[in-house]
Amino acid sequence: MAHAVQGIVAKGKGLPVELTTILVPDPGPGEALVKVQACGVCHTDLHYREGGINDEFPFLLGHEAAGIVEAVGPDVVNVKPGDFVVLNWRAVCGTCRSCLRGKPNLCFNTFNATQKMTLEDGTPLSAALGIGAFAEKTLVAAGQCTPVNPDAKPEVAGLLGCGVMAGIGAAMLTGEVQRGDSVAVFGCGGVGNAAIAGAKLAGATTIIAVDLDDRKLEWAKQFGATHTVNGSQSDPVAEIQAATGGNGADVCIEAVGHPEVLRQAFYARDLAGTVVQVGVPTPTMTMPDIPMIDFFGRGGQLKPSWYGDCLPSRDFPMLIELHLQGRLPLEDFVTETIGLGDVEDAFHKMERGEVLRSVVVI
Repeated sequence: MAHAVQGIVAKGKGLPVELTTILVPDPGPGEALVKVQACGVCHTDLHYREGGINDEFPFLLGHEAAGIVEAVGPDVVNVKPGDFVVLNWRAVCGTCRSCLRGKPNLCFNTFNATQKMTLEDGTPLSAALGIGAFAEKTLVAAGQCTPVNPDAKPEVAGLLGCGVMAGIGAAMLTGEVQRGDSVAVFGCGGVGNAAIAGAKLAGATTIIAVDLDDRKLEWAKQFGATHTVNGSQSDPVAEIQAATGGNGADVCIEAVGHPEVLRQAFYARDLAGTVVQVGVPTPTMTMPDIPMIDFFGRGGQLKPSWYGDCLPSRDFPMLIELHLQGRLPLEDFVTETIGLGDVEDAFHKMERGEVLRSVVVI
């Protein structure tokens, strides 16, 4: 039986999203039906709407979500009806070459639901990141459901499904920030501020936030930044070197997705330091013009970070417990809660830099 529910659909490149009726099938083998309680409005959803991911319209948007498992298909053992879960887009397969090497956090063959959700006329929907959670219910692979402590509020728990996990993981997992390290974070939106929170959790003593917007730099202080740099008013590289005894930061995290910012991060790190890129570039961007002698001579590591190199089954429950203990202020990322019909307006607020996260509550 198909479930008729309301969902947010992008029907064409650059067109305003629509709140419309969608049909969600009952779960088949390996699938779970989830009643969505909250879903964050992420830049990736906007990328889908703008055609920046692919052109497989129409898209059912939304992916940064938490909810309750309503039903599961045959052979599902990791979740059961009634479980409070955070949805993830890395449903580890267990059989790809990365999983078999003992690195499931880099799984190359993650699962999605086999069945398609559709419009009322039967048009199949492409679910954003295999999730499609701007909807009252969604169908996902059971492995995309990560059970967490139900004491957490859905509007904060769901943030781990994408942006906050990407930022925390960029610092703690990809960047391997250590106690006493210096860290510079370029871009202080949701992902960048999560990287700052992650650096603080890891024990970094100097955390430098870089942005062009003083409002975002104030947000960065709330999450643990010890220094702030407005890149429109001074040279971030020089400021970071000045804050680190002339050396540069041990770890520089690029959370913008722009070649010039990546170039700044490269030169702002200490010798043999690490640059992490977690900001998502557009398909037409190219690597910054860096002389090979500089690339060779400075040593260290340049590391892209997908999903913060997280393993949802390990990291989501742990971070929720840190939040419930008061050690990870997930609630501070929520600028506003909205309804499903407010997503298009939330996109515009996000583009103007007015919010860290708008969160749809259903």
